Amino acid sequence: MSHPQRTLVDFLGLRKNIVALLIMVILVGLGEKMAERFLPLYLVALGGSTFAVGLLNGMDNLLSALYSFPGGYASDRLGYKRALALFNVIAILGYLIVVIFPYWQAVLVGALLFISWTAISLPATMDMVSAVLPKNKRTMGVSLHSLVRRIPMALGPIIGGTLIGLQGEKGGIRLAFVAALGLAIVALVLQQRLIDDEGRGNAAAEPNPLRSLHLLSPNLRRLLLSDILVRFCEQIPYAFVVLWVVQKNGLTALQFGVLTTIEMVVAMLIYIPIAYLADKNTKKPFVVITFGFFTLFPLVLLWARSFWMFVIAFIVRGLKEFGEPTRKALIMDLAPEGHKATTFGVYYLVRDVVVSVAAFGGALLWDASSLTWLFERLGWAGGALLPRIQALASPTLNFCVASAFGLLGTLYFAVWGKDLDA
Repeated sequence: MSHPQRTLVDFLGLRKNIVALLIMVILVGLGEKMAERFLPLYLVALGGSTFAVGLLNGMDNLLSALYSFPGGYASDRLGYKRALALFNVIAILGYLIVVIFPYWQAVLVGALLFISWTAISLPATMDMVSAVLPKNKRTMGVSLHSLVRRIPMALGPIIGGTLIGLQGEKGGIRLAFVAALGLAIVALVLQQRLIDDEGRGNAAAEPNPLRSLHLLSPNLRRLLLSDILVRFCEQIPYAFVVLWVVQKNGLTALQFGVLTTIEMVVAMLIYIPIAYLADKNTKKPFVVITFGFFTLFPLVLLWARSFWMFVIAFIVRGLKEFGEPTRKALIMDLAPEGHKATTFGVYYLVRDVVVSVAAFGGALLWDASSLTWLFERLGWAGGALLPRIQALASPTLNFCVASAFGLLGTLYFAVWGKDLDA
């Protein structure tokens, strides 16, 4: 290897295990984003209701929370190589269910296994980065992981949108799940061949999440609270963005795929320079700026009516990744040695359990039909109050409430958030 190549490898923190991890992320992520991104459309095409779409998004957040801690515990207990293999097998089973049974109920069952692959595997991923790279390269390692994740995020929706254009919503998305299944199997084989075995793991890993709460330091708790508020901003409208773009404003599925690609490209362009600056300077300013872009996106989305206005909105959405790797690296720096994956998992457990409420509530803010459906299931007629509540529910209310939560989280961290202690 020449000197310039060695310099570049050292600058990016590329190690054998990191390269193997990035290959796995591309393969699994490409299959996931070809299909998962269009799950709300697939549910509706198979006969699911608007509330089913909200249920899917809420389930994604709840499972992300519930899976995060077992994912962290499995990584500490089994080692990250064995844990990642286990998580891939779980996702493969989920894809099989969706491919074999084309019913919206089966999609929700399969989603229990594959929709939160990122959440269950992320603690093991961060554990590997923390173990392989020195502290002054961890933000770069996390940023490189985040950058590579955006490659399938950018390409997947375009491929999925093309399949929908060729085969229709039902046939195209089902075909995308077949491709996701194949890519996940290939990733599993390559991952086991390329990643070094780090040993048997930590036999003393704590399996009880309640007993692991003490691992969250005061600085981590402040970051956690602000993060929860900002994730309310993200998740209240998340599942309805594709409906707003495609159904409410008349863009095609392929155009939505292009918008998602623009978002990913913007994120990819800022990862490496911001990682370099964050490793050399304090992390708090980068996190505050990130939270600001989260807050701005729902408002810009609300104003968008044409394709080019949506381009601006999705550029803003891409900029929200400004300091996300920095936030993850800060969590790992603050986590105690030997329990980093568990700490990361319990952090996400607390965060996403709370945020799942926002995801479920997003459907109630979106339109009156979701409120009517809920009242009917609760056996409450609503009386004179129901029409008033129904009149308020709208995309405008959804986006504005989301942005208000983002503003609260941004201001809280700007005032009380802390950097890593010296």
